[in-house]
Amino acid sequence: MKFTKMQGCGNDYVYVNGFEEKIPQEKKPEIVRRLSDRHFGIGGDGVIFINPAEEADFEMEMYNADGSRSEMCGNGIRCVAKFVYDKGLTDQEHITIVSAGKVKYLELTVEGKTGTDRGVVTKVRVNMGSPILVPEEIPVQADGEQAVDEPILVQGQEYRMTCVSMGNPHAVVFMKDVAQLDIDKVGPYFENHERFPRRTNTEFVEVLDRKHVFMRVWERGTGETLACGTGCCATAVACVLNGLTENAITVKVLGGELQIEWDREQNVVFMTGPAEIVFEGEVEV
Repeated sequence: MKFTKMQGCGNDYVYVNGFEEKIPQEKKPEIVRRLSDRHFGIGGDGVIFINPAEEADFEMEMYNADGSRSEMCGNGIRCVAKFVYDKGLTDQEHITIVSAGKVKYLELTVEGKTGTDRGVVTKVRVNMGSPILVPEEIPVQADGEQAVDEPILVQGQEYRMTCVSMGNPHAVVFMKDVAQLDIDKVGPYFENHERFPRRTNTEFVEVLDRKHVFMRVWERGTGETLACGTGCCATAVACVLNGLTENAITVKVLGGELQIEWDREQNVVFMTGPAEIVFEGEVEV
């Protein structure tokens, strides 16, 4: 099977062209676990299959490293956009991609166009849609209409979380000295906490100023990653809901930076960031 390893701000996945590679659905979870293994496989935060779609230009079929399905990946969807343009599956610079039934609209920045040279995608702006704040739709167990600055007890310690779904669930926790956090210790307890029926991604966020924050993320089914696009979007929304930042911010993650804007008038979150090909090859499946 041919594959392409790609990354967005260090959030790396193995990408498979589903137009050409026909993998039986029931075999995908096991294949995903094997390919994602950083010692015995290709290595990555998961595997994304790029498929034909009826309701959009392309489908993103995303799996976490543990073989479980996930609804959305902000860094992943930017890489899908780069893949389909750079590989000639589209010549459009405005495309749609569906993931778990939700269609996203993407604007591609193409550089190096000269005559017959199509150029390559270097940056992608994604309309990530409206944030979901109703607890039962995130889902999270909470009593109010929104879970904003909500207390949660984890391993005997109280934290304050703001919960947002960007197509997948997030719990955003504001704290100081995020760089020193033992995320491997606390992350799994948040992910599997009884208040999250479908588990959760957890963002630990330090506000630097009104336009910049630093974030580390524990992703369900994977562990700590260098970036999480939907997590950055959820963080921006949580920052605004708590009155901590402007509507447009730069989110610094371990793998780089993403520009996030919550357009309150449209109630839409826009994410802008890079997408890169790391290497390509073939693997026995």
